[in-house]
Amino acid sequence: MLIDIRDKPHISHEDIIRLNFIRDRGAYIFRKYHKQGLRSQIIEVLHRQDVVKQTSGEHINGILFFPWANPIKILRIFRSRFNSKEEVFEEIKKLKIVETYLPPGSYAKSIEFIVDYVRNEISHLVLCGLQDYIEGEALNPWEIFKKNNLADIFNRMKVERPHLLELTLEQFIKRVKTNAKIFIQSTKKMILEAKYVPDFAGVENLLLTPCGHIKLVDINNISKVSFGSSIRLDEKGYPVCDKSIEAISMLEQALFERLFDKTEKIYRIFLDPQRMKEVNDLEEKFHFSTGFGGHYPKESLT
Repeated sequence: MLIDIRDKPHISHEDIIRLNFIRDRGAYIFRKYHKQGLRSQIIEVLHRQDVVKQTSGEHINGILFFPWANPIKILRIFRSRFNSKEEVFEEIKKLKIVETYLPPGSYAKSIEFIVDYVRNEISHLVLCGLQDYIEGEALNPWEIFKKNNLADIFNRMKVERPHLLELTLEQFIKRVKTNAKIFIQSTKKMILEAKYVPDFAGVENLLLTPCGHIKLVDINNISKVSFGSSIRLDEKGYPVCDKSIEAISMLEQALFERLFDKTEKIYRIFLDPQRMKEVNDLEEKFHFSTGFGGHYPKESLT
């Protein structure tokens, strides 16, 4: 009996090309992405010739070079089980909220599609997404307070992505702050009007690009926002809504060197000291139940 692709802990190229909805033309290689997703399987789509160069090398000026193969797209296979197409469309509606509220340059664009996944002669509805691959450095809201954090990110880009970096450090920092202001304002509008918030707490869910854009790459983890006193938990038991709003406040304070406005409705409710204490207790409980010991999981919550 074949293991459901949504449950497999390790996915290979062969696993993907065996799927009934994948047409293998031999031009692409599928490779498991380095982040383990709790809500979706994440697979890199690479040009075959790039993988050949990575494994066999190429001669440049008489020197054998093994360049790392970067993905051209990211394939997401959602783990959720759907009983009807209507349930799938409801899930897709949440993804479209991001496109409605966030500026076009602030998230990884994705094309969603529904497939009939045939396993053991039984057909299952599966939601997938083919997402843009984003080059960038992880932006951790809880580390951005560190001295010279943006300069450190910039310097890593100079070493690892010099071909993509066209800004000076001063231009980069100015661009980041300009884009961050729009990003934060748009997110607050989404929370207040649509009553949804993306996951900003998971590791590598936010990236900084060499062009100074903040990019949300985990676009499929969107939580319902309730302004009541109860603390909403996701299906994994994590207070992702409260932690995501806390992450927004951290970005706002660090990038603009000011305290958040405690009179704002969002912050007044979600950053209430007693509520934050309860959220931290729930977060610790989550870490204990999953075996994670840090501030939040080393792996993504996606």
